Amino acid sequence: MTKTVFPRNLLDWLDDGDEIAVLDVREHGVFANGHLLIAASVPLSQMELRLDALIPRRSTRLVVCDDASEGLAERAATRLAQLGYSDVSVLEGGVEGWRGAGYEVFSGFNVPSKAFGEFVETAYGTPHLSAEQLQAKIEGAEDLVILDSRPYDEYNRMNIPGGIDAPGAELVYRVHDIAPDPSTLVVVNCAGRTRSIIGAQSLINAGVPNPVLALKDGTMGWHLAGLKVEKGADRRAPEPAEEALAKAKAAAQSAGERFGVEYIDAATLKKWRGGEAETRTTYLFDVRQPEAYNAGHLDGSRNAQGGQLVQGTDEFAPVRGARIVLTDDHGVQSVMTGSWLVQIGGYEVYVLAEHEGARVTGPEATTALGFEPWETCTAVELATEMKNGGIAVIDLAPSTRYEAEHIEGAHWAVRSSLATDVDTLKDSDNVVLTSEDERLAHYAARELAETGRSVRALEGGTDAWKKSGFAMASGATSLLSEPDDVWRKPYDTTGDPRVAMQAYLDWEVELVEQIQRPGGISFRKF
Repeated sequence: MTKTVFPRNLLDWLDDGDEIAVLDVREHGVFANGHLLIAASVPLSQMELRLDALIPRRSTRLVVCDDASEGLAERAATRLAQLGYSDVSVLEGGVEGWRGAGYEVFSGFNVPSKAFGEFVETAYGTPHLSAEQLQAKIEGAEDLVILDSRPYDEYNRMNIPGGIDAPGAELVYRVHDIAPDPSTLVVVNCAGRTRSIIGAQSLINAGVPNPVLALKDGTMGWHLAGLKVEKGADRRAPEPAEEALAKAKAAAQSAGERFGVEYIDAATLKKWRGGEAETRTTYLFDVRQPEAYNAGHLDGSRNAQGGQLVQGTDEFAPVRGARIVLTDDHGVQSVMTGSWLVQIGGYEVYVLAEHEGARVTGPEATTALGFEPWETCTAVELATEMKNGGIAVIDLAPSTRYEAEHIEGAHWAVRSSLATDVDTLKDSDNVVLTSEDERLAHYAARELAETGRSVRALEGGTDAWKKSGFAMASGATSLLSEPDDVWRKPYDTTGDPRVAMQAYLDWEVELVEQIQRPGGISFRKF
């Protein structure tokens, strides 16, 4: 029988010092409309693909929640038990029960980190300038550099003209060669506010001699000021030369000492990830950029660019009270990342002092829990059957990906509601499921087959169909489920982007006050 926990008891659990993770199993778009502050968005439809990385210890205390109207939490609790998780409770009344008990409910994504960014600006007085002020300095040919603290893919999509990509934790590592003259103004930007503030304050905390300013409201503020962005830029901050690297190491060490960053050796890490793995959760994050991680990293480490880890602790480390161990090549990115995680609180934070050791190459490997292959068909076989008729193809990719490109003639659905949504199809007795990650289609096929239908998974997923040269289509057509599986960023909205951007920026600023209410959070000020 599923255990339950009442909101008041959960509030006590969150403050008792033991490890705990709150998992909201609704789709991302629903989650973003209102959720507990410390909840991680882990949709039931994707759970098996994400759990091993997010909740590596099977005896972790878990609380599952939803909106208490569709039974998703109970289904998730059952599935978690099947996957070996032994301490699972369902939040009584779900998110509305939490709200009804007088505790705050938050909208949006990465809220703890977003709130932290606003806290940092308020607590430390991070200096900034507006888009109009920056444009005037550019037009006046002032001595300045613009560093974009977002990952390269976000930067490449659109950036402030002339900006150079230097993702969050890379700023202190790379700035000394980019702005060697201490009189050069360094302006840090992101899409909105958080990474601009954290990035600028990182340079200030590390004692960089240059004047440093955060671009108020980032690229959104630039848009709202009526200024044009640059698209497709590929300027990236270079690896530091020897002298610049020495400066970066000294700067990071100074910041680490100020914020009490602790170090461990390889033997301690081995003990934590070995004999103590059943009693404590230890996350090991390599905080370098993906290219560096793929070229060689410690076996068992996950790639979490430092700036993104600070930006989204809920996405990477949902277990509150867990240990977080950070690593890189030189002890700069990891120490700077650690200095922020210490201030956010909620974890024991350490930097791995040793940068040598056995390395593996390639992207991060993922483990799909409880995976059992299901019957498949090839793209060629599917194309023949679709031509003959009497078959339904259902795509389980994120709705935005389906909208951009999908198999011609395919329908779209969310796995968690597929068993009922498929009833609207006339050819629903013979179904082929496809997905970006082929494993998702196999999970869903097994479940759908329990309704008595003939179900197969497309071998190789949608990518195999495309590589075979068969027809693709686009558009949000043939939707069987409500497309509430994704949260659209303000500049991706289907409405007026300017209205969405301003609303988003206002929401960020208001978080400082909101987190002080019951059900909120507090941060450390040094």
